[in-house]
Amino acid sequence: MRILPALLLLCVFSARAEKADKDKPTEIEASRMSADDVRRMNIFEGNVVLVKGSMRVQADRIVVRQDAEGYQYATADGKPVRFRQKQDPRPPEKEGRWMEGEALRIEIDERASTVKLFENARVNRGGDEVAGNYILVDQTSEFFSVSAGKGADERVKMTIQPKPPAKK
Repeated sequence: MRILPALLLLCVFSARAEKADKDKPTEIEASRMSADDVRRMNIFEGNVVLVKGSMRVQADRIVVRQDAEGYQYATADGKPVRFRQKQDPRPPEKEGRWMEGEALRIEIDERASTVKLFENARVNRGGDEVAGNYILVDQTSEFFSVSAGKGADERVKMTIQPKPPAKK
């Protein structure tokens, strides 16, 4: 019977970022910035806002690295870090829903199309919400995974909103 909750989680939280976001530039605003061109790394500190297409990340500090092929990797720290991104619509939806989340640290891997949330993590999509110590969102395969912390009283929590019956 453990398979049913896992299937519900995958159905409810399919997370497909807008495809158009990949082709958009990354725009970052902060109070301070330092760059290390040799290591292809930029560090932004102080009320940082990162925008790439429909994705928006707000943090105290964001480190952005770029590999030789141009893929970007961002690590954001804050109390908490918040992100929001529009998802591609899934039939019968006409418009994509927004996925929002927060955690103390968020890692975004453009090459792997993943968003990882660490410590006090929470993700909400269309009113359905999950919370745990670690959340992995794979935007390519639409896989979603949530883990509790190591404490005996720590658990994964999920709220699933009732859905209206499908129209015939």
